[in-house]
Formats: sequence, structure tokens, C-alpha cells
Amino acid sequence: MSGTATSGGDDSRWALEAHGLGKKYRRGWALREETFRIPAGRVCGLVGPNGAGKSTLLGIAARLVEPTRGQLRVFGRPVGDPSVRPRCAYLGQDKPLFKRFTVAETLRMGQELNPGWDQAAAERIVREGQLAPNAKIGTLSGGQRTRVAFALAFGKRPDLLLLDEPMSDLDPLARDEIGSLLMSEVAERGTTVLMSSHMLSELEHMCDFLLVVSDGRVRMAGDTDELVPMHTLVTGVTADGGLPEALGTHTVIDVRTAGRQFTALVRHEIPLDDTWQLAEPSLEEVLLGYLRHPEAPALLSPTAVPAHREEHAA
Repeated sequence: MSGTATSGGDDSRWALEAHGLGKKYRRGWALREETFRIPAGRVCGLVGPNGAGKSTLLGIAARLVEPTRGQLRVFGRPVGDPSVRPRCAYLGQDKPLFKRFTVAETLRMGQELNPGWDQAAAERIVREGQLAPNAKIGTLSGGQRTRVAFALAFGKRPDLLLLDEPMSDLDPLARDEIGSLLMSEVAERGTTVLMSSHMLSELEHMCDFLLVVSDGRVRMAGDTDELVPMHTLVTGVTADGGLPEALGTHTVIDVRTAGRQFTALVRHEIPLDDTWQLAEPSLEEVLLGYLRHPEAPALLSPTAVPAHREEHAA
């Protein structure tokens, strides 16, 4: 995609841009008036515990959920703009396919419903999975059904692909196969992906952008190459059962102790004392730290902050 704004409201730089976006259900706020943006052309991991607001955000982007407050823009257009729908594809965990349809009939349905349908791409995806065109959807394994669902999604040729844990019910071999399919299609087309997943190790290999939510709030967002180096794993000896006083000048996200030894995930504002043992954490270790401690100060890199909020970026 182009990296510049175009006429008529389009802005191909940002796949999603939220301003004060909120959704309130009867039980309370699922998304609490959050502001962030996701650049186009990225594979963004959407991370958070159950009930954090991930599905609500994906539902708003897919026009399945109406926001209570704020706005969400897709490539510069309001999410409700009719021009947005053809540019997006949504795939949920339940993958609702018609079990009595054959594979060929399912692709034919996609062709009839989507004006920009790419039949060749959809057929290639099912063919590479060695799926017979006359096989009934109801007779397929979970991995095979997921492949058909991805064929429908990519056959639409979306600019933005929204995935709500579509691989959660697959065995490790099927997950690896479908993950490879996803990455190859994204690389070929430059599709932006927003993917919710609980598999942190999977995200580390697939995603180059992160959006971490907890209790309906964005806790961390930005390029993985920016976010991870902002943190250090510090290992040392406790002082009177607590952390050394010198660590008080830094933001400590998470602490684990074993006897007199501590290991702390630290967001450092100034260089750390090299008398401690220092190591760069993995993406999974950073994510776990923020998921364990949602009260930790939020961290949004400049890339993830819309222009009017850049002064609040970390």
C-alpha cells in the first residue's frame, strides 16, 4: 500500500485509527474510550486475558458491534462508511461455514457475495491443502475447515484481515500449517492483519506490531522492535527481602523471587547498573509481565499514537 494520504478521506498509512473508542454493555465497559492506531501493512498481535475487550474491538472493526463512544477509522474512512466493507475480511474462532456445502460450493458462495473475488487465489489455498472440491464441509477436520475459511477470507482480497483466534482449536501441526499459509499470503499481498491469540510464542514469530489490552484499556502498543528493547531482565540479590533501592528510579513491571535472588522486568529510562546481571527479555516475557500486572503504566510507542496524542507517548 502507499504510505501517503489520498483524496476523499482515504489514508493508506493507518489501517486502524481509534479516537476515544468505547463500548459499554449492560455489565459495564468492554472497551474504555481508547485512542491508538495501527500502521498499514503490519501483522498486529492483539493480546489480553479473556474479557479484556479483544473481541469487542474486532467486532467494531468488522461492523458487527456498534461503539458506544468515539470513532474508529479504517484507512482514513469511518468504519461505517460503505467503502470500508469490501476492504475488510473477518474470521472468528467459530468459523461459521455451511456444513452441507461442498468446498467448491463454499468458494462459489464467496464469489457471488464479493465483487472483487479472486477465485484463483481461493482455489490455490484449498488445493494446497489437498482438499477435494466435492468434499462436504461437515466431513472436514478442524484444520481443513480453517483452511477453507482462510480461502474465503483471502479470496475477498482484503486490505485488512481481522482474526479472532481462528486457530485456537487446531493441533500443533495444523496451527503450523495454517500459520505458514497466513504469512505467505500476507507477504504476497501486503495485507494488514489484526490477530487475536493467546499463543504468545506464536505471536513472537508472526507479528511485528502489538496491541495489548486488559480490562478494556490499551496497556501496550507499538512495533515489537521498539517495545522489547525498552525492557531489561535484571537479576540480583534482594536487599532486606525487597528490591535494591537503585531500581526505584526505573519502572518495574514484574518481579519474581527465588530465595534471596530476584528477577525483575524493568522498563528503563536511564542506563541500568551493570553490577546486576542484565539480559534482553523475549517478546513473550514482556507480554507476560504486562498481562500479570495490568496496573503497570501503559506504554504506547510514537507509532501507535495518533497525532493529537503524541505528546502522551512513552
